[in-house]
Amino acid sequence: MQADGAAAQAAPVRMRRVFYIPGYDPIHPRRYRELYRKEAAAQAKISGYDIAIARQQPKTPDQDAAQHGTAVQGRPYGWQVSACIDGQHTKTDFSVLVWSDIVRESMETSIAATYVQLLRTAWIYITSGTLRRLMWLRKGPVIAALYPVGMLLLQALLALILFGAVSAVCRALMTQIVPQLWWLVPLPGWGLGLWASVALLRWFKVQDGRFFAYYLMHDYAYSAAAHGANPPALEARIAVFKQEIQRALAEGTMDELLVVGHSSGAHVGISVLADVLREGLPADAPEIGFLTLGQVVPMVSFLPRAERLRADLRYLSQRAEIAWIDVSAPGDGCAFALCDPVAVSGVAPPEKRWPLVISAAFTQTLSPARWAALRWRFFRLHFQYLCAFDQPGDYDYFCVTAGAQTLRARYAGRRASMSRIDVAASKFTSVKLE
Repeated sequence: MQADGAAAQAAPVRMRRVFYIPGYDPIHPRRYRELYRKEAAAQAKISGYDIAIARQQPKTPDQDAAQHGTAVQGRPYGWQVSACIDGQHTKTDFSVLVWSDIVRESMETSIAATYVQLLRTAWIYITSGTLRRLMWLRKGPVIAALYPVGMLLLQALLALILFGAVSAVCRALMTQIVPQLWWLVPLPGWGLGLWASVALLRWFKVQDGRFFAYYLMHDYAYSAAAHGANPPALEARIAVFKQEIQRALAEGTMDELLVVGHSSGAHVGISVLADVLREGLPADAPEIGFLTLGQVVPMVSFLPRAERLRADLRYLSQRAEIAWIDVSAPGDGCAFALCDPVAVSGVAPPEKRWPLVISAAFTQTLSPARWAALRWRFFRLHFQYLCAFDQPGDYDYFCVTAGAQTLRARYAGRRASMSRIDVAASKFTSVKLE
């Protein structure tokens, strides 16, 4: 499949609006602004162009609050980008569509509740046959999904061993001290053992910034909680995101509107854009691009009740109004690399246009030294799509988001990756009726 070539000679973009949808991330969106600032400067130095960012001027009190760090549910957090790439000057308003408050709320569970989540999530993926079918696609993200299960079970085992060791030591001491009270000897040991094991589990949770076990478990549990259906809070936030994009389209002051979905943000973006297109575009709508990065769509679309997502995938894949480019890399063990999310979900229609699946080819676009340094830092590699490349190929995040070409024009005539996976693999292919 090739990208449509009609817009290859499109007029240069002077003004762009970017809406970035993060994955399952509890961190304040200023993190993405600082990441963009740092990595854009690095890429500009490597590639020889000029790029600068500044704080976005708030238009409403809600946006002003968001810019200063106050939590405002669903309101975008943004910045402005000025760039001169290939002699063309472009300005971009960049907004993060915030759902980190929903993520934080979903993570506010006790240790015991997290272990209940573990059992329930594993049961859903195993008994539905979804886990087995996901392994047909890519082993990496399935291993990443199994990692928190193994790590949490290991932590529980270590806590159990500690309980036994402390209980045994206390029992031996008590037997020596008060042998006549033999019937009470185990009780102090059990109490101290329980205290020690709980303390160890709490320590593991506090240190989860190093282990990522609780974080990943909450991530997969959130997607599986309703067997693939969107939780009510997320569905409501999707409606807010749709309104933000519609509001920007109504302003009519841009040459391109670009939606970027990273990781879990890819399937959120799919539903947001599908809803925008279903309700119709303004007559003077600009070029619309959709960029998905490191997507994990099959983790949700393969679940039995993901009819909404599967319907959105099917619908969006046919639309001529957008250009949808899906970028991933086999070196990213946390993504379903080069898996066509529409095709593998079993909902590809005969009129399918999108997405164009291409590779960021980390082994070629990162220097050997940098690849060696990052190769086993799986979570850092999952964010590489948003970062600078030593030897960028035809994917450069900052050219895409701040350059003078539309997404459609940039990839016009580009062939999809030859190593992509586009065979239907999901057991569940039902869709929500329009």
